Amino acid sequence: MKVAIFGAGAIGGMMGVKLAQAGADVTFIARGPHLAEMQAHGVTMHSGAETVVVHPRCVGSAAEAGVQDYVIVTLKATALPLAAPDIATMMGPDSALVTAVNGVPYWYFHGLDGPYAERRVESVDPGGVVWDLIPPSQAIGCVVYPAAEVTAPGVITHTYGDRFSLGEPDGQRSPRVEALSKLLISAGLKAPVRPRIRDEIWVKLWGNLCFNPLSALTGATLDVITGRPDLRAICRAMMTEAQAVAEALGVKFAISVEKRIEGAADVGVHKTSMLQDLERGRPMEIDALLGAVVELGGFVGQTMPACETVLALVRERARQAGCYSGS
Repeated sequence: MKVAIFGAGAIGGMMGVKLAQAGADVTFIARGPHLAEMQAHGVTMHSGAETVVVHPRCVGSAAEAGVQDYVIVTLKATALPLAAPDIATMMGPDSALVTAVNGVPYWYFHGLDGPYAERRVESVDPGGVVWDLIPPSQAIGCVVYPAAEVTAPGVITHTYGDRFSLGEPDGQRSPRVEALSKLLISAGLKAPVRPRIRDEIWVKLWGNLCFNPLSALTGATLDVITGRPDLRAICRAMMTEAQAVAEALGVKFAISVEKRIEGAADVGVHKTSMLQDLERGRPMEIDALLGAVVELGGFVGQTMPACETVLALVRERARQAGCYSGS
């Protein structure tokens, strides 16, 4: 079974190391000093007290990797439309694209019945570029829970977590998703197959759509955002609006707004990924985490004053920092 990790940074690197340890035929696709170091000395991963080094195939382009059985994409959501032409070169008729990407996925309305079936989400896939190049029938959903970072070229530091929930857009337990689950489990990871993967996407997105933008606007860490009554109230308002949108689309929430906020509070002093991107001058995942939610609100006719206000503010903050190029 051939598996490519496209965007073999922190999360992709962690997955690839674990798969390589389990004997899978893994190809890392990366660039720059990170690629050069992996090609020369392998990939090092620190996880707790354990350090391992593996030597998978590491290449600089998708074309060099060739057609794969599974292509696991761990890019920032902002990079996926630009990368789609390259990714498509690895996709044969039976290949699967595993979207381990934050936010609303480009395939969201594929495999659903009802008035929104096969609808495209412009916020995450402008012009339907990804949809047209990599048909959503080839996609497998993946919700990422671990935390990791690239601490030096060729070096991954895994902080916590080992679960990657999987799911077909149509909810079936297909042979391909079952095989992927077994492969990840054999690598020591948790990889449950969910019949309602969108429910799990929303539980993670529920927090990201408010905590990330508010942290970028205020510079505050999670403990502050969840601990200050005024900021917590904004989170609650945004999450309540988003819940109404998701439920109108058939999503079921297994926990309450307050429990989700408390889960973030338990993380403590933590900078969100969006705040880190702002501080480092990198593209911010505003549209995948919040812009798409507001777009979906328009689909179902849900007013979203709190989300729309924060979206306008964080987009402008990002424009001024050179971290946002959307409309």
